[in-house]
Amino acid sequence: MKRSPALLFGVAFASVLLDQWTKHWATDNLAFRDPVNVIGDLVRFTYTRNSGIAFGMFAGKSFPFYIFSVVAAVAVFWLWSRHPRLPLPRQWSLALILGGAIGNLIDRVRNGEVVDFILLSWRGHEFPVFNVADMCVTCGVILFALVWTHEPRETREAALAGAPTDAVLAGAADPALAGAADPALQGTKVPEPVKESLGHDAGAGGAGHGSGSPVGPVAGEGPEHGPLP
Repeated sequence: MKRSPALLFGVAFASVLLDQWTKHWATDNLAFRDPVNVIGDLVRFTYTRNSGIAFGMFAGKSFPFYIFSVVAAVAVFWLWSRHPRLPLPRQWSLALILGGAIGNLIDRVRNGEVVDFILLSWRGHEFPVFNVADMCVTCGVILFALVWTHEPRETREAALAGAPTDAVLAGAADPALAGAADPALQGTKVPEPVKESLGHDAGAGGAGHGSGSPVGPVAGEGPEHGPLP
């Protein structure tokens, strides 16, 4: 499927907008309050500020973690520009990763920290607090991996080599079209005399004799008289 810039930037923009709005809401309504139960103890809202990377990892470390967001955004644009044709799920995955990376990058550039407020727990085990941007990046990476592992081998090889996917699949489905995957062979035609010669030889082979062909007697077809003395 041909890539759609509107989908990439539209989904990324919607992800950033939702992420920033929820962080603003969490700052106004959850700061300096006890956790709020949303679905019992399974899902709770609690306000925290994270100086590390996603899900609170490496918090408190003096490292410019915004670099990871920049690298993620650059990787998305690189993959997008490299492949003119991308499956729709792949486009969604890249858009979600881009939106999540930009959402957290805005927080880091503005405040040096990221606002987290979603807390999951199960039977006394708590998952690190996260935000909408973390959800977008995680879902995008999972979707990207699922699409990659379920694509035909020819499609993955074409994506890595930068070859046209449709041509590779056509060659895999029909050996007669295999040359379409090689740009050097596109447009190549077999000369008519060669076609006629091939057809004539094939017909002659079926009959056992070719017109004007220097073909000797076939085994088992000798003259009616016996061998010469």
